[in-house]
Amino acid sequence: MSAEQHRALITRFYEAFARKDGAAMAACYHRDARFSDPAFPNLRGAEIGAMWTMLCERAQDFSLSFKDVDADAERGRAHWEAKYLFSKTGRHVHNIIDAQFKFKDGLIVEHDDRFDFWRWSRQALGAPGVLLGWSGFLRGKVQAEAAKGLAAFQRKR
Repeated sequence: MSAEQHRALITRFYEAFARKDGAAMAACYHRDARFSDPAFPNLRGAEIGAMWTMLCERAQDFSLSFKDVDADAERGRAHWEAKYLFSKTGRHVHNIIDAQFKFKDGLIVEHDDRFDFWRWSRQALGAPGVLLGWSGFLRGKVQAEAAKGLAAFQRKR
């Protein structure tokens, strides 16, 4: 696939996200895909689409913007920002993310999102995030809760 086609794939992915269309997002991934971010550090295959579908369905007061989409025949990148209400605490979050992609067969096969976890935790969790957001303990707790929520979501499907 060409660089132009990969840029179009990334754009299609984020346009679907902005519409909260988890199924369209999932369709952008290769069956052998891997995803990682600070909350979901190692998702594989169908777990990725389930995560995006879950996040889209639960999103409240949500908006998304993206820019700096670039790609070549093998890799891509984008910058995106999400604003939403974190459901567990009712706190507003403005998360700023840089994404890196690898492609296979015209689809995303690797996707890594990077954001400042401490910044996110201060917004999402309030005082606990301020005090412990820098720690591996809180990151581990958030990852465990995210995995538990995703597993419960997948069981209901």
